[in-house]
Amino acid sequence: MDLRTYTKNHSQRLLAEKLGVTPALVSQWLSGETRITAERAVQIDQTTNGAVSRSELRPDIFGPLNNEQDRGVA
Repeated sequence: MDLRTYTKNHSQRLLAEKLGVTPALVSQWLSGETRITAERAVQIDQTTNGAVSRSELRPDIFGPLNNEQDRGVA
C-alpha cells in the first residue's frame, strides 16, 4: 500500500513518532513537497512491517514490486 493509504488507517502523528520525525515532515511527504530519502524509505518499510514497502516509496532506487517475494508474501 502507499503511504497515503497507510496514514488514512494509522495516525500520521504516531508514524512520525515511530520514525523520529515531525508530523509536518510526514505531511510534506504526502503532499510531495519533500521526497522520501532511500534511508527513510527503508525505515518506513521496517516500521510498517512491510505494509508500505521501500520499493513502493522509491522504485527509482529499489525497483518496482514485481513478485510476491518482494511484497513479503511467503
